[in-house]
Amino acid sequence: MDPAATSQISHLALDIGGTLIKLVYFSANGDHCEDSRSNEISVVHGKLCFAKFETKKIDDCLEFIRFNILHHSGVQHQNGMAHDKLSVKATGGGAFKFADLFKEKLGILLDKEDEMCSLVGGVNFLLKTVPREAFTYLDGQKEFVEIDHNDLYPYLLVNIGSGVSMIKVDGDGKYERISGTSLGGGTFLGLGKLLTKCESFDELLELSHHGNNRVIDMLVGDIYGGTDYSKIGLSSTAIASSFGKAISDGKELEDYQPEDVARSLLRMISNNIGQIAYLNALRFGLKRILFGGFFIRGLEYTMDTISVAVHFWSRGEAKAMFLRHEGFLGALGAFTSYKTQSHNDLKSNQHTVQRPILNCSGDNFRHIPVTSNLNDSETIECSISLV
Repeated sequence: MDPAATSQISHLALDIGGTLIKLVYFSANGDHCEDSRSNEISVVHGKLCFAKFETKKIDDCLEFIRFNILHHSGVQHQNGMAHDKLSVKATGGGAFKFADLFKEKLGILLDKEDEMCSLVGGVNFLLKTVPREAFTYLDGQKEFVEIDHNDLYPYLLVNIGSGVSMIKVDGDGKYERISGTSLGGGTFLGLGKLLTKCESFDELLELSHHGNNRVIDMLVGDIYGGTDYSKIGLSSTAIASSFGKAISDGKELEDYQPEDVARSLLRMISNNIGQIAYLNALRFGLKRILFGGFFIRGLEYTMDTISVAVHFWSRGEAKAMFLRHEGFLGALGAFTSYKTQSHNDLKSNQHTVQRPILNCSGDNFRHIPVTSNLNDSETIECSISLV
């Protein structure tokens, strides 16, 4: 990052999970003006930026924040007088686990936001503010979905992190965690490391991209002599048992290619999540199912597997939807939780304008339409109101 640009950065937010740390921060482009509706509001143009780190490499994250002076983009903590009272919005279990570390290394306090509330807030922000954010992916076809803001709720949010949470969202601030599963991204990485010796999530995903799960998975055709079980709607290529061929192949782990193992593992977890998600949607009569979390990573194979599972179990009545910024939902929700408070309670630091705090909730956070297709983790051009 250009050092000259660091003075234009404001309001960092973090989502510190069990596997990954996600960061969102606003970077102003130096262009701001008074809102024509009020001479007390300044509109600052810039972009939301995104970054991620493995939680086990939290020191790299701390160094990234320090090097780019992001820790100076916090706000003065309530009742805080000293330098170490600068606070930054944070969510996820790591906001509690690593609070002392952030204070020791960067001199900042983590202003903790509820994890579920942040996830829902991040999704609602994206769906209401960013055009062409939601899309479906099935049989190699990606289609963007236009969602009427007046018909947004209810929906099921399936957030795939280390584990999986399934949240029924009925409105702004109205949600309930209705289910979940412990078989999520952490399971994929944990088993993947044991079975393939991969050291990172990205390495394991890349490995799976080159694999063939049919080498290890037992298919319906393997049981029925290569034919479909058409009476109950199962094709010969449907998976009857994940890793099932390992039972009778007479092989040891080292006899299998690691990419095939990774592919089978990815398929198993994705199928399981898709099925559980649909059953919960069915339970509450929800037709709209949104999948988020860094497990997906925009990987076509993962999205297609989840979509096929939802399509199969719903008999085509429900569709899986995905988000371009799926991995940063919690961090975005934490970011939008910065509220306007009285001048004495909350003050900005390292701002481009002399205003107490940015207001990035509701209609005061206005989006400038993206002019090109984002590559999932790219920036979002936007403007914010500083009041």
